[in-house]
Amino acid sequence: MKISARNRLKGTVTEVTKGATTAHVKIDVGGTIVTASITNAAVDELKLAKGQAAYAIVKASDVMVAID
Repeated sequence: MKISARNRLKGTVTEVTKGATTAHVKIDVGGTIVTASITNAAVDELKLAKGQAAYAIVKASDVMVAID
């Protein structure tokens, strides 16, 4: 699969929580949890499940950085 997104974070699915139409998928990327909101249909199509290797792909026109 070819994609134009440059920010691909490889990790492991730790949790999939389906809602009415949208699911939250948590991916452990080197000890940091990244949460993606995707459709339930996408979860089913990708057969996402806990323990599965997956990529969090970030595609945005703007990315902001903040410091504490």
